[in-house]
Amino acid sequence: MFWTFVATVICGLGAAGIALGIRAVTRNKAPKWLIPVFAGVGMLGYLIYGEYAWYDHKLSRLPTEAVVVNTESRGIYWRPWSMVFPYVTAFSAVDTQSIARDTNNPDIVRFTLYRFEQKITDTVSHRVHIINCATRELVPIGSDGTPRVDNLKTLNRTDVLYATVCTD
Repeated sequence: MFWTFVATVICGLGAAGIALGIRAVTRNKAPKWLIPVFAGVGMLGYLIYGEYAWYDHKLSRLPTEAVVVNTESRGIYWRPWSMVFPYVTAFSAVDTQSIARDTNNPDIVRFTLYRFEQKITDTVSHRVHIINCATRELVPIGSDGTPRVDNLKTLNRTDVLYATVCTD
């Protein structure tokens, strides 16, 4: 967050410098209000760029054994540009190294699902899940190690999570 602030200020100063250059070239005939307008547009432009580049940046940092299984794009009303061009605000990835089959029932698979979210500061959470590949039922495991059956979901056969975890 600190470095985002520093980069935003630098972009604002750079854009204000461009406006100062425009005023110098026009021998101060360009209006003075151009300087703060350029600074504001420079800072806002950098922040918008950061929002849209966040997903690609996070993908580039994931290890090769991570597979993205879900993305969430939505418009946010206080960011009107996102209503026209929504950007990825969250995504989930499966660590394929964590996939393990139960020895008693090979249809039961345990894996770790990571969720990345773009907020004021980026958040990452992970949770162990089990899936019954025969019935496509997905159940998260609670912190006490017991399945949370109240959060049971049935996945479609075309779901990327199902295809990633249940294929051999």
